[in-house]
Amino acid sequence: MTADPFIRLVAPDLGEAELREVEQVFASGHLTQGPKVEAFEAAVASRVEAAHGIATTSATTALHLAVAALEIGPGDEVIVPDFTFPATANVVVQQGARPVLVDVDPATFTVTLANVAGMVTEKTRAIIPVHAFGLAADVDPIVAFAREKGLTVIEDAACAIGTTYHGRPVGAIGDLGCFSFHPRKAITTGEGGMVTTDNQALADRLRLLRNHGGLRAAGRFTFEAAGFNYRMSDILAAIGLAQMRRLDAMIAEKRRLVDGYRSALAGLAGATLPIEPIWGGHVYQSFVIMLDDAIDRDLVISRMRAREIETTLGTYALHAEPFFRRTYGYRVGDLPGSWAAYRHSLTLPLYPGLGDGGVARVAGALRDVLAQA
Repeated sequence: MTADPFIRLVAPDLGEAELREVEQVFASGHLTQGPKVEAFEAAVASRVEAAHGIATTSATTALHLAVAALEIGPGDEVIVPDFTFPATANVVVQQGARPVLVDVDPATFTVTLANVAGMVTEKTRAIIPVHAFGLAADVDPIVAFAREKGLTVIEDAACAIGTTYHGRPVGAIGDLGCFSFHPRKAITTGEGGMVTTDNQALADRLRLLRNHGGLRAAGRFTFEAAGFNYRMSDILAAIGLAQMRRLDAMIAEKRRLVDGYRSALAGLAGATLPIEPIWGGHVYQSFVIMLDDAIDRDLVISRMRAREIETTLGTYALHAEPFFRRTYGYRVGDLPGSWAAYRHSLTLPLYPGLGDGGVARVAGALRDVLAQA
């Protein structure tokens, strides 16, 4: 009897369309940032309903570029949700500013205005709400508050290409949006990111800093700023162009599989399934559940792996990580919503190729494992 194949957490959905786009780049001989990048930027900006798209090497460099373009630096503070991948806060640290970590709602894994409002000081320059796992944060109240206080809103939309909030695409609701095209995201370029904005001056500054701070004219550069090399290659952008054409189909298939999970896991003891708030628009970059307090999440991960199924935690409670404790004096558990989400969130496999059989196998294994927990 043949053993069941290993079910990965995610597998990118790539095919002939991506190969054809890459072949065009090879034939052109133009491998660095060029016409494919420009076309990919236009495709993403159009989808997000933003005036400008500035492609980068990753979501991390997109976030860093956004913070740098705002000239945030020493003495400044930026409000960052605690439950996020460290890159969201690291880019603030790298600019010499302080990330002020705030709690999240563990029901949605996202930050709310109530979390943010009391943390603003005269040093605050920006707020970075994170659209967690493909679900938009409740951003309208945050944006309205930021406008009153003269603050900039940078949407960390790394997981949220295609996500909507009350029917509007995220990424242009605040002042800047930052996306990821890592293989775990809704579409992929392998590695890659993008900043979107409606602000012409910011877009010009982002493009300047992305390319070493140089302006090219008459065959040479004039360097106006100490910039970075955050350019995306045409090879990666070509993959992204093909992926963008299939974005809606891939989101639809993932939502169909999520419906399968909801049916198969209905009434599951020991776990709470993700909710969709009134603003909707969840694209399920990841399907993240919460286990009960009494259940050892890491033991569940180990036992699922023993059944040839990859699962993982949701993401990190930054305040509990050594760097943030050592540098800023946080203590483990200071932000209880984030700490609970870190300890008890579990990400299940989800990707278009998983299929109904994969969902059934994962759900059945999880039921068995939790029954033994």
